[in-house]
Parts: sequence; structure tokens; C-alpha cells
Amino acid sequence: MLSKLMMHSTRWLPSPASVLTWAVAACLATSLPTANAQYGAPSAYSVAPPSTAPQTTYAPQSTPPSLSGSTYNNTPSNYGAPTTYGAPANSGTTYGTPSAATPTFDAPITATPNNGLDTTTYGNVAPYPPMSSGPAVREADLVIQGYPARTGRIMFGGAVNSDAGVTGQVTIDERNFDITRWPRSFQDLFSGTAFRGAGQTLRIEAVPGSEFQRYTAQFADPNLFGYLPISMSLSGFLYDRQFDDWDEERMGGRISFGYRITPDLSISAGLNGQNVKITDPSSATVAKLNEVVANGDNALYSGMFSLIHDTRNSPLQPSEGHYIKASYEQAFGDFEYGRYEGEYRKYWLTRQRADGSGKQTLSFGTKLGISGDDTPIFENFFAGGYATIRGYDFRGASPKESGVEVGGRFQWLNSLEYMFPLTADDAFRGVAFVDFGTVEEDIEINSENFRVAPGFGFRVAIPMLGPAPLAFDFAFPVHSAPFDEEQMFSFYMSAAR
Repeated sequence: MLSKLMMHSTRWLPSPASVLTWAVAACLATSLPTANAQYGAPSAYSVAPPSTAPQTTYAPQSTPPSLSGSTYNNTPSNYGAPTTYGAPANSGTTYGTPSAATPTFDAPITATPNNGLDTTTYGNVAPYPPMSSGPAVREADLVIQGYPARTGRIMFGGAVNSDAGVTGQVTIDERNFDITRWPRSFQDLFSGTAFRGAGQTLRIEAVPGSEFQRYTAQFADPNLFGYLPISMSLSGFLYDRQFDDWDEERMGGRISFGYRITPDLSISAGLNGQNVKITDPSSATVAKLNEVVANGDNALYSGMFSLIHDTRNSPLQPSEGHYIKASYEQAFGDFEYGRYEGEYRKYWLTRQRADGSGKQTLSFGTKLGISGDDTPIFENFFAGGYATIRGYDFRGASPKESGVEVGGRFQWLNSLEYMFPLTADDAFRGVAFVDFGTVEEDIEINSENFRVAPGFGFRVAIPMLGPAPLAFDFAFPVHSAPFDEEQMFSFYMSAAR
């Protein structure tokens, strides 16, 4: 209005300031609520008001007043102080004097501000329009055409370590298997559509070696019957191992079921059945060994239950979290005994680079095992080697009888380790450790048989060999049992010990 008034009558309008002063005085002279009412006024009228009365519906100010009070009766309270009304829409229009009657406001419909704006309607005063929620969104149908990635693998490899000698490996692994999708034609069989699509796992593995052989077939379904939140694993195996004191051949199968209670906590239960044959004993004077050799085929069946809580950030190279496992196994058949095992590993990240590389990790692990009186010699606990106590020959830190490593019914093994990077790309790492613990024929800890072996080692990551690095460790036993067989150097493919 100000601009229009200036255009039509510049001679009686000395300056824009005087017009603004006149507008303020005219507004304050009306009988609208006084400053004690403390409410803001709209900045412009939405339509031209009639010539006899002011417009009663106002467009909102650019910044609406905020509510500070919570009680509204019929008279607004705690509103902001009134501000200057905008100019009328019709240029040069003179408005009549507003009525002296005090406006009557209805009770508010909603007392809670919405996104900073008061959308309450008071009588015939129009509510403020809602705040804009952003630009308009245009929607359209999206059609996605996807093709399954390669989920099957055939792998060839080999390994060598200080415990099992040289081994080869051939593996067929399908991670999207479907046991119910039989081929309906030769095209289904050779095109890759048969036996695929249900997210099941089929793994067939052959590991021949100089001292150790293993052949396994495993089928796993993450959701039993396609919809139950229970996993199932079914496997069969043939295992042959040449130990220092006998040859051991096992053939059997296992079925297990698992349920994930939380992302970190899971339980499992299963049945295991196998036939164990012991041949070529190194001595005929050990009664426990003679018993299983004379049996020929030793039938061993067991039921198992385990509880696992795993918060590690990586199963192969963890730097944070913990791993806890508690299990119980009840054996029956030719041997009847119970077996308790517990394992705890904890990892602390002590330092790393800003980009997350160069991690320095402190870890501690402990294993506890107790087995019953009727435990056969081939199911006893043994120690010695990279997976138990470094600094000793494989099974070389175990109880002996007449020179035969007979193992024991009790074990307590521990390892404290600190790992740190030696190169900027983390391909070469160093490790300092101390392994300590014992294996006893009976459930006890004999200080004379307690083993302690500090040492150091290196981890070398070779991408073409997989995520697990090569490990080279040097350990130096400082306390051993009189019959132990020490071995300073050990090497293997490193994983979580």
C-alpha cells in the first residue's frame, strides 16, 4: 500500500516514515486487544476488507508467534506483543474505525504448536497455514530386474603345518542350494537352475594328506522347512589320522539344530553317531589303549547342547568383543560318560590409526574341560601345538603312560597375546604371547605338570591364500612336566585360537 500511496499522492505524503507512523497509530487506535493480550498480528490481509469494517481473516506473519502459555480459556494469554499490520490490498482505501467491542475467541481446538506454527482456530480468525514440508515429491513405478550372483565355488588348495603335515584340498561349495528343486530336463541340470534358489548350503570337501585325511559332506538350512527360525545342519564324515601311538579312523554323521535368541546369543542341540577304529598301537602295555584296539569297532553316540555368545567384530582377525561358549555332551553306546567344556576369549583394541588400520590388539583366552570316568582314550583331552600350548610337539604336553600319550580327563589352557602391525599396509604383523595351562589324567591341577611358554611370532597376510594369514611362532617353555616333548617352532594358517 505504501508504494501505491506514494504513486497517487506524493504531495501530502512527505516521507515513507510518516506513512509508517500513521499506519502504526491507526492500528493502535482500534479496539483490538491491547498489548497485554500479547499476540502478534498478521502482516497482510488475505482479501480486500469491506469499506465499513476491518478484515477479520488475516494471512500469517512470516514468523508466527510461539506459544508460551498452556491455558487458553476464552481470552488468549501470553502471546507475543502486537506488531505493525501490513498495508491493505486496495491502494488508497480508507478503512472505517474498527468496532470497540473486544473480539471473542472460541476455545482453542489444539493447544500444541505444530512444527513451530500455531494451527489453532479462534472464532472467525483463520488458522495459520501449515509449514511447508519440503518440495513436492513425484512418484513413479520402479521395475527392478535382477539376476542371481554366482553362489557356487569349486576350490583347490593345499596346506602345511607343524601338526598335520602336508595336505591338499578340493571343495565344492554351493551357498544357494535347494534340495527340493530337482531337474526336470537336461537343460535344468546343465544351465545351473536345478538345485538352486532356497538359500541352503551344500559343501563337499576332500582333504587328503600325508598324516591326516578328511572327507566330509554337509547340508545346512538356515530356516527349517523354509519358514521356521531354526537352522539345521546334517553332515557325514570319514576321518583318518596317524598319531604317534596309534592310527585312528572315524566314520559317522551328525545332525544339529540351532536357534538365534539375539544377534549375539545362540543355542544349539544335536546328535552325533560314529564308529571309531584304533589300529597299530605303539605299545601293548597300556590297558586303555589295548581295550579300544581289542574292540575293533568302537560305537560312540552322544547328545550335545551348547550356548554361544559372540560379540567379536571378526571371526578370523578380531580386535574387539568376546566369545563365550558353554557346552555339555552325554555319550552312550560302548562308552557312557558326560563331558563339560567352556571357552572364553576377550579382545581389547588398544590403538589404531585414524583410518581404522594399524590395529594393536590385546587378547586373552581360556579353555576348561572335564570328562567322565568312562571316557575312552581317543576322546581324552590333549595339549601341545599351535591350537593349545605353543612350544611343545603336537600332543607333546599331555600325560603319558609307558611312553604313550594317553591324555587326560581334565584340561585348563590359557593364552595371553598382544598383536601389532609391522608394516603400514598391515600385511606383516608381530605378536608377543605367553601360553600356560595343564592337562591332567584326573580332575586336578598338579603344579609339577603345569606348563608355561612365552614367545613371539609373525603373521603374514597373502591375499591369494584367503583372509587367514600365515603364522610363524617361536615359543620357549620355562616350566614343563618331566615327560613333555618340546618344540620351539610352529607354523600354521592363523585363525581365532
